[in-house]
Amino acid sequence: MKYPSLVSGAELLSDLNAYDSIIDVRSEAEFALDHIPGAINCPVLNNDERIHVGTLYKQTSAFDAKKIGAALVAKNIAEHLQTTFLEKPRNWRPLVYCWRGGNRSGSMAHILAKIGWPTMQLEGGYREYRQEIIKQIAALANQHRFAVICGTTGSGKSRLLTTLAKAGAQVLDLENLAAHRGSVLGGLPDEEQPSQKLFESRIWNVLRHCSADQIILVESESKKIGNLRVPELLMEKIRSSECIRLSLDTSERVKLLLEDYPHLSRDTEQLMALLSYLTPLHGHTKMRQWQSLAQSKDISTLVESLLVEHYDPAYLKSIERNFENYAKGTVVAMPDITARSFEEATRQIMQQFDLALTPS
Repeated sequence: MKYPSLVSGAELLSDLNAYDSIIDVRSEAEFALDHIPGAINCPVLNNDERIHVGTLYKQTSAFDAKKIGAALVAKNIAEHLQTTFLEKPRNWRPLVYCWRGGNRSGSMAHILAKIGWPTMQLEGGYREYRQEIIKQIAALANQHRFAVICGTTGSGKSRLLTTLAKAGAQVLDLENLAAHRGSVLGGLPDEEQPSQKLFESRIWNVLRHCSADQIILVESESKKIGNLRVPELLMEKIRSSECIRLSLDTSERVKLLLEDYPHLSRDTEQLMALLSYLTPLHGHTKMRQWQSLAQSKDISTLVESLLVEHYDPAYLKSIERNFENYAKGTVVAMPDITARSFEEATRQIMQQFDLALTPS
């Protein structure tokens, strides 16, 4: 075979392990937005260089931009060769990609192949990968069976998914992948949400590792988790799946939420700002009551009021409308939020779907 050789997006995703390294030569900013799982970032044009070359292309001429761009690409490839790739063995098998599968990845792939490494280049680049990801998420959604963990806010759905995963169940934790807990107050204090594209790559990466012979457990979600949208066909499949109804007393749900959202107890201004988004739904009088509770640090009373007056009615209305099997779902009642209760709920669910518990 003559190298570098082209590989299609479908061929790449059929076996990512066929390559010793997947090299993304795009800029750091492009890589941060999304990249092929497991890829390393070795830019041939960094953020500033890419902007500089692009400006030359638009404002001066394509010829001048190519001259400067070629010099920068050559310099950066030399740097990668002297550092990242210097110790690679003769049989090292890399795959290289850029945005369109053009000059940036072509330059890197050409030099690696000339050295003697069996180098592959992604035909069509990242854009081809993205198109294939969208297709495969839809195909995988149709291929797999799902069971949906339903329950009002604070009932421990996310904790239960974590316990199920530790016990050996297949789990698709969309909130974890989206870095958001799925409500007005659900943003994580120390972590930004990924881009929509990276969110979808994360979903694909989980689904591709799941066996079609075993059910996948997922939490009931709305179409949007924070600023991100769950892929439509996946959402449709989840909403048509059988449901498990998690039940937990309100007092225990308050305890759980206070444990999961300690930053809101500490940052009164942030809490009041987030509460203000609910004004159109509940009016200024109710908002003043909630903000007064926040200011006086009576967070337990605030959380209980939010559950009873906002979250529970909204959740039950949405779940009955969107999850067709909710009414006939199996009820799993938990007495409290201790680890033992989540383990017992896990045992019941694993037994229901004939799943083998992983020994602890």
